[in-house]
Amino acid sequence: MSTLSIDHVSRWFGNVVAVNDVTMTIGPGVTGLLGPNGAGKSTLINMMGGFLAPSTGSVTLDGQQVWRNETIYRHIGIVPEREAMYDFLTGREFVLANAELHGLGAKAAQQALATVEMEYAQDRKIATYSKGMRQRVKMASALVHEPSLLLLDEPFNGMDPRQRMQLMDLLRRMGDEGRTVLFSSHILEEVEQLARHIEVVVAGRHAASGDFRKIRRLMTDRPHRYLVRSSDDRALAAALIADPSTSGIEVDRTEGVLRVQAVDFGRFTALLPRVAKEHGIRLLTVSPSDESLESVFSYLVAA
Repeated sequence: MSTLSIDHVSRWFGNVVAVNDVTMTIGPGVTGLLGPNGAGKSTLINMMGGFLAPSTGSVTLDGQQVWRNETIYRHIGIVPEREAMYDFLTGREFVLANAELHGLGAKAAQQALATVEMEYAQDRKIATYSKGMRQRVKMASALVHEPSLLLLDEPFNGMDPRQRMQLMDLLRRMGDEGRTVLFSSHILEEVEQLARHIEVVVAGRHAASGDFRKIRRLMTDRPHRYLVRSSDDRALAAALIADPSTSGIEVDRTEGVLRVQAVDFGRFTALLPRVAKEHGIRLLTVSPSDESLESVFSYLVAA
């Protein structure tokens, strides 16, 4: 069992700060690294895997520095997001090459291919693989030396539903065996299905940490904004603002809508149709105006 520690880590590229003073601990089991695209997830994973040096701070595995530590590399498997591969090789040749780098042979490569169910295509050129097949052969390469720490960057991209379920089952088994597994994603539902623990990053900063129920609750309990069109916007606004679930209402005459901010999601969703019925007001449209992942994550940063 391994524990990965990230201690006040920052990484910048010229004047661009990709990761800003992040501290977190990743223990055995499956952890999801959640954040919108461009949040710094890939940069963090590259530092965790020893491919990139922190500008400040440290990354350690079981107390040993990861950067430029060949001994530690033998305990780490990494599945990068990038598509670039050696397309002229077969799947078996690709996995065997990594096995040989670890002082292993054909038996280890064959076992890794069997683990990800890629034996049927092992003698085909990688150039002929679908995106999902490429992801699985990268996974086999990362598993060939049976690492105690597995890092996966957006591993489900390009997979069909069956492939996705197979990989989720495999990662769950690895977590149950006591391995430390971390995968990144920008899709909350994907993380909820698999991860016992979630770390959230936004704009290079550590925004939240906890089990998925806690993170989901933070997202649900945040202020919600809605656009509402009705048969009588003024009367509806007057009725809604009197209730503590609503913290602000703007009547937008140009657009012909109400812009409503609700601070109690559950109470407001029950209140709106009831108030409309009581006052004889027809609701024409009700739509959220801030449901993008970026707005949700930004709220977590400020929370």
